[in-house]
Amino acid sequence: MRVTTYWLEHGWVGERVEDGVVVDLVPPDAPGPVPVDEELGNGATAPGPVPPGHILAVRTGVATPPGGAVRLPGLTLPGLANAHSHAFHRALRATAQVGSGTFWTWRETMYRFAAALTPDSYHALARAVYAEMALAGITAVGEFHYLHHQPDGRPYDNPNAMGEALIAAAADAGVRLTLLDTAYLSSGFGAEPDRHQRRFSDTTAEEWAARADLLRGDSHTLIGAAVHSVRAVPADQLATVAEFARRRGAPLHVHLSEQRAENEACLAATGRTPAQLLADHGVLGPGTTGVHNTHLTDEDISLIGTSSTGTCMCPTTERDLADGIGPAPRLQRAGSPLSLGSDSHAVIDLFEEARALELNERLRSRTRGHWTAAALLRAATADGHAALGRPEAGTLAPGAPGDLTTLALDTVRTAGAPPLLGAETAVFAAGAADVRHVLVGGRVIVRDGRHVTLPETGRALAEAVAAVQDGGRAAAR
Repeated sequence: MRVTTYWLEHGWVGERVEDGVVVDLVPPDAPGPVPVDEELGNGATAPGPVPPGHILAVRTGVATPPGGAVRLPGLTLPGLANAHSHAFHRALRATAQVGSGTFWTWRETMYRFAAALTPDSYHALARAVYAEMALAGITAVGEFHYLHHQPDGRPYDNPNAMGEALIAAAADAGVRLTLLDTAYLSSGFGAEPDRHQRRFSDTTAEEWAARADLLRGDSHTLIGAAVHSVRAVPADQLATVAEFARRRGAPLHVHLSEQRAENEACLAATGRTPAQLLADHGVLGPGTTGVHNTHLTDEDISLIGTSSTGTCMCPTTERDLADGIGPAPRLQRAGSPLSLGSDSHAVIDLFEEARALELNERLRSRTRGHWTAAALLRAATADGHAALGRPEAGTLAPGAPGDLTTLALDTVRTAGAPPLLGAETAVFAAGAADVRHVLVGGRVIVRDGRHVTLPETGRALAEAVAAVQDGGRAAAR
């Protein structure tokens, strides 16, 4: 039986740190699934044939590496899941920090850069952004994608040129992608898209669905759906988007109650809160994730929780844009699983997002310990992957994808604590810079802190961002 064996100095297995963990992987280039005839050593194996790039067996308590095993010093976690991304927002980093204002003034800067992108420049930028994510230990990303057409709203000859640029970028960077193709049809409750938003709009939900239906996934890509927001999709067209996702068995995401102004406009236009409106039209449910879920009523929280709708919190973006702190503990207690996203990429660091979720709540409540480190890691791994349509991922277990992230425990941030407290070290001390090795589907994409296929990631980011910023300045003239 041909396998690739890794010896983890410490591994996050079953939500606890185990010492000396052996992980046997079916190589990604194996000709087909490997049958499981017997246990390997004293560990657990998968219940049936294991596809290439997946974990065949896990053994704990192995004090020394077996012969031929690849050593991974430090703490190895399941690969992290970034459940909410707008790749092109990476071009706004630092630029958007000049001056003051609100979410709505920040949005004007964002529109300027959105207008500058082409399929080629978007591919170059997204490839570098996804490589930055890989360097941060992220193995899967949910891309909330609404840059569909040319700046004047005319479709490209290939109507999915921009989406396919993102698919190719993720493949080049080696990360898994859930492309959340987004319906964005209105500038707000019956208003036509403005000049900035014309490239986002397919005119109607039916036309959006016809275009999105042409997209195809692959072994690294899932095609999902998104409602940009209740202001951007008319109420009578919400059900069309929800039905598209149900028909395809695809995840459905929606920006939900990010801004008080949106809530007030929704109440004025429909007499319902955004959560109530989505519930009325069949959008909420276990396959749906609300992004932000910030300004909610008690009834909203109950609707989201009892329907098992997920909640994706993006704390660094929410505080960067002065959005507010969402009621994450109440949502989780009501039945809403939590995931995490880097959203506008003010930083790309899922450890920081996990940490900020707890620390924001400490500031608001003036009490500590709303989540254990294990619960926060679960939001960054298993629950994040589930929100992206990959419920089998996010765990070091037989049959799971071979997606691993190894964190150094000897840096100036992580040194000193006992390995038994590896989860606490990861969440409350570590950062993206402490990631050393990353595997996706058994394939090494980060080795010794360096991206394998895009080793000059910083230079690639600088060049791609400069191209977009130059285009944005030209578009503003």
